[in-house]
Amino acid sequence: MNRTTLSLIAGATALAAVTGFAAVSAPDPEAAGQRTGAAATLPVERTGLLCPRPSTSDLAETTYTSFTPVTEGADGKGTAVLRSAAQQSAPDENENEDAEGEDEKDGETTEKGDKDAAKDDKVDRPVLQLKEPGKPVSAEADGADAPALVGTADGRFASGWTAQQTTEVAAGTGRGLQGVACSAADTQFWFPGASTDDSRTDYIHLTNPDDSAAVVDIELYGKDGELETTVGEGITVKPRSAEPVLLSTLTAEKQTDVTVHVVVRSGRVGAAVQALDDETGGDWLPASADPSGRLVLPGIPKDAKAVRLVAFTPGDADVDLKVRLAAPSGLITPAGNETLHLKGGMTAAFDLGELTRGEAGSLVLTAPDGSVPVVAAVRVLRGEEGKQESAFIPAARPIETRATALDNTAKGTTLSVTAPEGGAEIKVTASAGTEGGTPQTKTYSIKPGTTQDIEAPVPAGLKGGYALTVETRSGGPVYASRTLASTEGGVPYFTVQPLPDDRGMVAVPDASEDLSVLQR
Repeated sequence: MNRTTLSLIAGATALAAVTGFAAVSAPDPEAAGQRTGAAATLPVERTGLLCPRPSTSDLAETTYTSFTPVTEGADGKGTAVLRSAAQQSAPDENENEDAEGEDEKDGETTEKGDKDAAKDDKVDRPVLQLKEPGKPVSAEADGADAPALVGTADGRFASGWTAQQTTEVAAGTGRGLQGVACSAADTQFWFPGASTDDSRTDYIHLTNPDDSAAVVDIELYGKDGELETTVGEGITVKPRSAEPVLLSTLTAEKQTDVTVHVVVRSGRVGAAVQALDDETGGDWLPASADPSGRLVLPGIPKDAKAVRLVAFTPGDADVDLKVRLAAPSGLITPAGNETLHLKGGMTAAFDLGELTRGEAGSLVLTAPDGSVPVVAAVRVLRGEEGKQESAFIPAARPIETRATALDNTAKGTTLSVTAPEGGAEIKVTASAGTEGGTPQTKTYSIKPGTTQDIEAPVPAGLKGGYALTVETRSGGPVYASRTLASTEGGVPYFTVQPLPDDRGMVAVPDASEDLSVLQR
């Protein structure tokens, strides 16, 4: 095997680790202009996303949105398609055998062919398909039949591909606005902030994009440690399908605050928790950033009436978390909550009250010397008692290069950005609208240790929804979240999504690099 081939294999391996599944072709000499040392930074050329089933309510109205930003150096061809997970289910072998037998009967070949053609058309019909980078597309679905989606993007659509589903539920458990960004498949997830209490109906949604079954273990941790579960081990998720699991069916213990740990024994899945409350609506709880001694929870709404922090540290070590709020004026320590004590292996919850007090804010949690890893999320309430709505903000990953939020509207969209360590300059681009509009771009400076709710640009002549893409120009690290809000019947509907890096670029070793050591 020659050195060039080895270099490309190393690059493809790095891509697979970053995107769940990905591919890269030989570097285009013109596209490989961005270099760091011996590595070229190139656009990802294949990636995948998974969207959970939006709702079980017949009153639900869901909008799916898909978007890829324009990326310099990306391939000139490609596709980005999201299809129903149910439509992609693997065919039953017995059904195929029966069909083949029918084909052999006289006079039935044409009828069988017509049925197969109709079936294939249904399976292949996409829910969403992008036509060009830089312009989002959307689709509507009503009621409980809105499906989970499985999708892939390649070529010019792969780098930075983002998808989102936003659902409004008019009444009942979980009423309000629920939003979640579609995510890549992985093999481990942490969800602090879930519940098995009678007032909550929490599901862990598992979506398998592959042709073979995935086997998943679900561990639950409460205030006294791991909860005894009856059917949490060895859960099978069928090929190319979605499986919602009601958390309260996994254990007899009723606890208000639970940390969910999803571990995939074989295969890989996408995972998200849908947390629905009888009185305060509900929203999606995305996975927390990986356990770390330093966490940032960005973009707590400035009018939050109550903020409840739920945190968990794996293992046996206790830790005293230092708590700070990154406000517009800088880092401050909330009175009475300077430090929070966590016991190893036990979920802890802390009521922080009206933490933001009318100003933009982000929580910054730090373990001494960063020595004890922690996962965390906050539950936020807005509105007056009796007319409140809830949402969740997990610990987020930084925007290393670029991130995108979808389904934005001219009113009701808040983009919150924090730079907890050092100042940063960012560029924010508002895309064309789904039905028309001209992109707009602005740059902003974020002061060290602050959070800012920035006045994001809006496309000129906007029609429909649009995408907001945030790019880090200098400084950082930068964290961000986007809030969508509206008011229905006096209830402040809202949903918050942290913006993870879109992982659209990857460093590929230069073909001339000496990798002869790999030949030994």
